[in-house]
Amino acid sequence: MNLSFFDQFSSPSLLGIPLILIATTFPALLLSSQNNRWVTSRMSTLQLWLINLITKQLMIPLDKKGHKWAMILTSLMVFLLLTNLLGLLPYTFTPTTQLSMNLALAFPLWLATLLTGLRNQPSISLGHLLPEGTPTPLIPALILIETTSLLIRPLALGVRLTANLTAGHLLIQLISTATVVLISTMPAISLLTFLILFLLTMLEVAVAMIQAYVFVLLLSLYLQENI
Repeated sequence: MNLSFFDQFSSPSLLGIPLILIATTFPALLLSSQNNRWVTSRMSTLQLWLINLITKQLMIPLDKKGHKWAMILTSLMVFLLLTNLLGLLPYTFTPTTQLSMNLALAFPLWLATLLTGLRNQPSISLGHLLPEGTPTPLIPALILIETTSLLIRPLALGVRLTANLTAGHLLIQLISTATVVLISTMPAISLLTFLILFLLTMLEVAVAMIQAYVFVLLLSLYLQENI
């Protein structure tokens, strides 16, 4: 093979222009626009039902002060969900396999939750760095550990999403390559690998939805700590 398995993760370009912007804006085109008709289409009804369901699930761990973040968190959830699922289609590019993009999504929102806590309740936010009842000799080390764990949260969010999607795409490409290579020499083995590929694709659909939900859910939990 002339191409590497990792070439699918390189950002495509046309005439030197990166196409990742088109890949990130395309999911928005799949959402039906709202109108003033009394009777809406089935697609609009299904879309509203899914958005209401997502919003309800994301707002469960938050109190009323955090409900003002509903639009941001729901929009992020829908964006990640559509982007991850579209990336499973053949000959498509998945922007969420890029660590730089995931960090660009995670870091500003994590920083916003942190600044919200420092502005509204600075003593409680700083108190998370030192649990109550800590022995005096362990205070410096514990503060350092808690500060490090706090600062690596956005990195953990980005790496988790990137690693899970990248591993799934690599497995799908490896098994699909084996299926095509074996189809002429060992059809029975090729049929077995095709069945494994189908089951793995179903698993990756579930992983794509779960990882989008986990990404936004962890952000909502970080927000709850600071409000």
